[in-house]
Amino acid sequence: MSIDLTVIWALIIAFGIFAYVVMDGFDLGIGILFPRFQPGEGRNRAMNSIAPFWDGNETWLVLGGGGLFAAFPLAYAIILPATYPLVIAMLLGLVFRGVAFEYRWRDEKHRPFWDMAFMGGSLVAAMSQGMILGALLQGITVVDRAYAGSWFDWLTPYTLLTGLGTVAGYALLGATWLVWRLDGDVQQKARGLARKAALATAALMSAVSLYNLELRPEYAARWFTAPEVYWLAPVPMATAIVALLLWRSLARGESAPFWYALGLFLLGMVGLGVTIWPNVVPPSITIWDAAAPMRSQVFMLIGVALTLPLIVGYTAWAYWVFRGKVGGEGYH
Repeated sequence: MSIDLTVIWALIIAFGIFAYVVMDGFDLGIGILFPRFQPGEGRNRAMNSIAPFWDGNETWLVLGGGGLFAAFPLAYAIILPATYPLVIAMLLGLVFRGVAFEYRWRDEKHRPFWDMAFMGGSLVAAMSQGMILGALLQGITVVDRAYAGSWFDWLTPYTLLTGLGTVAGYALLGATWLVWRLDGDVQQKARGLARKAALATAALMSAVSLYNLELRPEYAARWFTAPEVYWLAPVPMATAIVALLLWRSLARGESAPFWYALGLFLLGMVGLGVTIWPNVVPPSITIWDAAAPMRSQVFMLIGVALTLPLIVGYTAWAYWVFRGKVGGEGYH
């Protein structure tokens, strides 16, 4: 593999997607788990724990989607028509989640409705994101550099499995975030939910990984053909080790479970990236096929080099400022 501008842009897009998944993932996960907490203090403290971050976390979705459009326009033009219903559902879910987040504090009379809207929007957004991933991995029908499938090609047992896996993974991130940021009875409730979410995540990650081996012959060849197998074998081994450490840390750890959960997501993303490399639209469109002209890549790279450190910097600063435990009235 040669490191050229196209590869650099692929890594930038991958970073943006991973940053979105782990940052917006935990607040979507809290929304998914929201009905499991008692109305009143439990739900209020859970929501206060993400109040300073949730809207800023969605910045990374703009970087991932906008970067794909700018750096890999052909991939963008194929993936969107192939997943329009899912993209629309995801955006509507995010809108419902955002509106519910604001209105539940201002409309106490209808707070139960807004709580359910917060949960429903989070669940729909998470499920849609997982199914978009599944639709991409199972392959997209392309003829003459354009999407040639039907409106519902994305709806398969495999995409439902990846959707459920994403919901479970986000719930794990949300629960471990609450274990870290809360205390008392609400923390213990979150710890119990984290154990259930960890089991579900591990089971669904394993199921998706095994399904991938049957999904396309080139995926199995990537993992079981020498010499690639010698380089890739540490990925599932490391995943099993991190999963075991996560489970053990849930007994008494506070911040450690969240970081181990992030480690699971990182290893899962590495595994998926390795599986489809160098395609950006499996099975036939590579990153070089889909890339923008080199001059465009250079121009955009200058902009990213200037703005990305600022985004990372102010995000890190926000997390540092709001780094304590969350009480009934917010951070302290």
